[in-house]
Amino acid sequence: MKPNYRRCASCRKLAPKEDFWRIVRVHSSQTVQLDQGMGRSAYLCPEVSCLQAAQKKNRLGRSLKASVPPILYQALEQRLAKARAVDGLKPDRALE
Repeated sequence: MKPNYRRCASCRKLAPKEDFWRIVRVHSSQTVQLDQGMGRSAYLCPEVSCLQAAQKKNRLGRSLKASVPPILYQALEQRLAKARAVDGLKPDRALE
């Protein structure tokens, strides 16, 4: 079976959807959340540059047609720091 490909909302890279973080605007409540729910979705690479560009240029908000709360960006930064710590990099250097 062919993998499902998605495009990063920030850098426009095309890759299998398992390589991305999924951000969802839930249809019924119009709230924005991570990973689960049915509704409009946007995908983001788990990289510092993509996260910073998405926040600075409001790329997630435009893709989802909704405002993205700052706490969601903080949650993504924490995920990125954890991933960098697991990879053996220092967490504070990952967010520079």
